[in-house]
Amino acid sequence: MTWTFVLVLIVAGLLKVIMTCLPTSVVESMIHRFEVHPTLNEAVVTVTFGGKSLEGEKKKQLIEHFNQALFLEKYYYPPSETSKAPFIIQTTTAKNNITFFLYSYDDHVDVIKKYRKKEVSYSIKSSFLQDYLN
Repeated sequence: MTWTFVLVLIVAGLLKVIMTCLPTSVVESMIHRFEVHPTLNEAVVTVTFGGKSLEGEKKKQLIEHFNQALFLEKYYYPPSETSKAPFIIQTTTAKNNITFFLYSYDDHVDVIKKYRKKEVSYSIKSSFLQDYLN
């Protein structure tokens, strides 16, 4: 009876240690797979505006501030597009080609993300992007 209790106690302790360590990496990978506003890698990103490609420090700053922007809300309908030409960010992940269209307003930036055959619209807040894109 005592050996059974000790064995169950050891197994429960090991199970608890395994369950606290393992799920964080599993949960992180699941979160990154389904996140709406992903973090972009500068090496695999192309930024264009009006048909002209951005390079160097401008591209680096734009991507850095895009990555640090605050996610505000997801739209379930595409926002109305303005007459201004959008900034277009194209990137490639393991399986997908993703294109972001950035439309700037005074108080936020609308992002339309197109990948596979899906389209997701959301808004972000970044004072640098709002000033830079206007």
